[in-house]
Amino acid sequence: MNEYEDEAQERWGQTEAFRQSQAKTSKYSHADFQAAKVDQEAATEQFAYAFGNSLGIRSAEAQTAVIAHREAISKWFYDCSVEMQKNLAKMYVEDARFRKYYDDRVRGLAQFVHDAIMAQ
Repeated sequence: MNEYEDEAQERWGQTEAFRQSQAKTSKYSHADFQAAKVDQEAATEQFAYAFGNSLGIRSAEAQTAVIAHREAISKWFYDCSVEMQKNLAKMYVEDARFRKYYDDRVRGLAQFVHDAIMAQ
């Protein structure tokens, strides 16, 4: 296991979401992981579009990104409820690694993603 897998096991290993993710991803090919990344990147691009065009967190575009984000997680990893998605949103602003992922795309995007998810 790499450090991220170890961390995930330690933090969420006892959860149903972790078990679902392990069951799904254990069967994935490299192409499957690439497809999952495409879906995740598409949702991120939707957030970036809304943010970059100064659309509000409750705008149709931002909320479409929220839905795409949740659906990508549910499709590829585990059943992602609104509550689970809101927990992820907190992590996106509290964990420097996630904040960097979004803010390297567009400065301030992590907070926008968080706020849009929390606004649903």
